[in-house]
Amino acid sequence: MMTKRSGLAVHIVLLCLALGARVGAEEAASAGPYSGGFFQRSTLTGDWGGARNDLAEKGITFDVSVTQVGQGVLSGGKDSSWQYGGRGDLTGHLDTQKLGLWPGGFLTVELEGDWSSAVNLSTGALMPVNSNQLYPVPGGGNVGLPALNFAQFVSPYFGVMFGKLATITSTSGDMNEFAHGKGDTQFMNLAFNFNPSLAFTVPYSPLGAGIIVLPTKDPNGALASFVVTQSNGDAQTSGFGDLYADELTFAGEGRVRTDFFGLTGHQLVGVTYSNKKFTSIDQRLGFALENRAFEKTDGSWAVYYNFDQYFYETQKGSGRGVGLFGRFGASDGDPNLMQYFYSAGIGGKGFFASRPYDQFGMGYYYLDIQSPTLQGPLRTREFLRDEWGFEAFYNVALTPWLLLTPDLQVIGPASKRQRILQRERESVDTAVVMGFRMQVVF
Repeated sequence: MMTKRSGLAVHIVLLCLALGARVGAEEAASAGPYSGGFFQRSTLTGDWGGARNDLAEKGITFDVSVTQVGQGVLSGGKDSSWQYGGRGDLTGHLDTQKLGLWPGGFLTVELEGDWSSAVNLSTGALMPVNSNQLYPVPGGGNVGLPALNFAQFVSPYFGVMFGKLATITSTSGDMNEFAHGKGDTQFMNLAFNFNPSLAFTVPYSPLGAGIIVLPTKDPNGALASFVVTQSNGDAQTSGFGDLYADELTFAGEGRVRTDFFGLTGHQLVGVTYSNKKFTSIDQRLGFALENRAFEKTDGSWAVYYNFDQYFYETQKGSGRGVGLFGRFGASDGDPNLMQYFYSAGIGGKGFFASRPYDQFGMGYYYLDIQSPTLQGPLRTREFLRDEWGFEAFYNVALTPWLLLTPDLQVIGPASKRQRILQRERESVDTAVVMGFRMQVVF
């Protein structure tokens, strides 16, 4: 059943199409970042009579969006189904220096909620095909506060941060020019938005603290960070109840801008380690019966790398053009079942002068699984297999604040159906998933 929010967004789309709305090559002159004509300004609600621009000048900004996804399994997978869901996100930023308080302070607050459902459980794949529906927690009908943190720079080169950290999908964690985020503007499959090798050791919304180093003073030139967080994190809790010395995650990451062939690119490397006791994925039924508990493994680690590189730019450093991206990840394999991960693809942003806000992407990933096994009465059974996937999308900017995205995915699922009594295995067939995403930026 269509909600009031979805109905409003659909009417907006119909209105834009009826009027033949088209984003021009040049933005209309405006008095501020939120000003401009209805079809040219950056947000649907504009500058709020000038108040929004005034707040931005004082270091206070609000980013509000609603993203809706209709997606279905056309063939293969576990079952054919069509699902509709969405997520709303409100993020606020405060710059203490612009506000006239003290220099170098930055406060970030994020509130998000989702509704209805996704086809993630229908594909038979480990990687969710609709990552937008995972936040703040999977399942729909949730509201949470994933980020409430403060960063303070004590010099142009060094700062500290603490609070609730929206790791991985934040603006810096495993950042990539063409493949990053929460599935609301670029790729929808989780495998292209961040390195899944990290998901085992790094929770989405933990309590933590860390340091930030800017070797060149420019955060876009080079940035290094080291954080310590709890190993259990939830956007719906404060985190203080799960803050233990023997359940911590340590993560370090560095990213640098490159200038190969005179074109913009980035190189990123990182490592994570958790001292938490994890349940081993290689379980024996006899051990479980005798000890009444599954075996525990101390700690888990992962290393990761990603790059992006433009091979065409409309203008140097403009953030518009076409380029390549890739990721690699490796873990211990036990307890982290995602032992190796690879992805590569091509992406583009505003490469047509007449379509400055359009984006597109095509990518392929491969997940090397260390499959869990159980020793049963009949035989040892493996439950998972290696997984691969392909995704292609085109993000059509009907206006700068209204984005419509057709999306196609093909996934070779990891899961296997078991027919224990017949002593047979029935593999889940390759899934073909089609979907449409619509985002309204308020």
